[in-house]
Amino acid sequence: MAADFDLPNECWECVIKFLRSDHRSLESLSLVSKQFLSITNRLRFSLTIYDATIPFLPRLFHRFTNLTSLDFTFFCGDLNALLCQISYFSFHLKSLKLSIQCPIPKDGFRILATKMKTLTSLTGSVTKTDIVLIAECFPFLEEVDLNFPQSNDRHTNILPLALPKLRKINISGYCFIDDSSLFHLCKICELLEELELVMFEYCKYLTHVGIASAIRDKPNLKSFKICFDEFGRMYVSSKVINSIRSLKSLTYLNLSYVLISDRSLSSLAEAGLPLKRLVIKRCMHYSYAGIFCLLSKCRFLQHLDLESVQFLIDEQVAELSLFLGNLVSINLSESKMLTNLALFALVKNCRFLGDIRMENTGIGKFSLENYNSLMDFVVYPQVKSLHLANNSWLSDESMKKFASIFPNLQVLDTSDCKLSEGIVEVLRSCCKMMHLSMTYCPKLELLGMNFQVPQLEILNLSMSTIGDETLYMISKNFSRLRQLILEMCSHITEKGVGQVVKNCTQLREINIEYCRNVGADVGFWLAMVCSRPSLRKIIAPSHFDPTDTKWIPLLDHGCLVC
Repeated sequence: MAADFDLPNECWECVIKFLRSDHRSLESLSLVSKQFLSITNRLRFSLTIYDATIPFLPRLFHRFTNLTSLDFTFFCGDLNALLCQISYFSFHLKSLKLSIQCPIPKDGFRILATKMKTLTSLTGSVTKTDIVLIAECFPFLEEVDLNFPQSNDRHTNILPLALPKLRKINISGYCFIDDSSLFHLCKICELLEELELVMFEYCKYLTHVGIASAIRDKPNLKSFKICFDEFGRMYVSSKVINSIRSLKSLTYLNLSYVLISDRSLSSLAEAGLPLKRLVIKRCMHYSYAGIFCLLSKCRFLQHLDLESVQFLIDEQVAELSLFLGNLVSINLSESKMLTNLALFALVKNCRFLGDIRMENTGIGKFSLENYNSLMDFVVYPQVKSLHLANNSWLSDESMKKFASIFPNLQVLDTSDCKLSEGIVEVLRSCCKMMHLSMTYCPKLELLGMNFQVPQLEILNLSMSTIGDETLYMISKNFSRLRQLILEMCSHITEKGVGQVVKNCTQLREINIEYCRNVGADVGFWLAMVCSRPSLRKIIAPSHFDPTDTKWIPLLDHGCLVC
């Protein structure tokens, strides 16, 4: 009869796809049965490769046969040899990410290209001769993120990058790009939808006239980012603004670190662009009149970044919030004149607003008791993420009341705030908390906890004064913890660390760098890794030397120690 109720693999695969949140959630399922192990192996599509991963690669490649994305960002070895090894497997790779510190592996690319023409996304650092090679090896690339070294010579140009299917390109930091190169790139790549330019002070050959000409005739462009570094601010000229106005499909506009006038913002408003994401981060030379004019016309806006708007006050945020009914996320960090009133107006008028960043503002400066009539302590379930780091006025009492207003918080950052035992009540009220960051909180106190926090997966208590007693409370109450960051916690010892590893059965990563009182006894570390099979990464104290031969048995357990 049991056989009558068995589902075919295809059905189980659909069920698992529906339930999983990321590849980590497949691990527990893979332990249920050989059937589930086989299914979850097929559903793993991406793999990040470290130096320590190399000995296990043949086994991993035979296990995960449907890999489409490989990330070599943290790999410092011989990429040519590794890509040659990968070419023997029948992967249909679509994405490669290379470290920007390593040169393009020319021989490896050529060998890989003979076996896999399916690559559509490439991230890496290129030089003069690499550009032609990329186009020859992978002609079907759709997304290219190229970091150009400053050492390029003047004659390097991107004209040979003839990729007819290119939809997205980031050519930030290419100091010798000129008007002609950008114009021809945009002309050749007819399907281009996303263009990202971050110009530095040493980028002298690209003018506003050239940028304006390049994008003017790109009706398909949906995403455009033009930024300058903090030391090379320049005005966005009227020519560039006029060209942006012609992009009738534009949904994402990023003008960070630029000088922009109210007139330019008003001109963009008149164009009626269908913007869903707008970033005007750390810009200067505009006023409330300009931003009011623009936002009053952006009725479809979902993501707004106005970081470091020094003139903005609570009443103005309340007025702007009336136009932002579709807002999902907002960043108002570094706007130091904003207080609780701005936060309350946003959550009251923006019913979809789930992610709020108000770091280094005036949050908590005034008592919440003054705002009872405004809020009536209505619950706002849509708020899931709250970033309030570096708010020196934020108190335990304020944080408790925030927790009662936002009971569905999943992400909370109160780093460098004067909180102590109040965080216990926050965790009690917000039972869905998944990520809590409280770095550099010298008065932090968790010893009064006597309840479970069932969803918490990431906990960052770096640079705090906690001791082993607090780690014991964490081990008792945060049973689903996956990542624990204790960097520079000088009062903890291996005893407290051992309690966490023993009781947190899903722990994958622990960071105890610069924890000078945590010992480096090989027996302790080996017992810790052996007792917790889920552990995949340990960032050890500085006196731990993983290159010593006595650590070899520990490293053989598949846990990355760095």
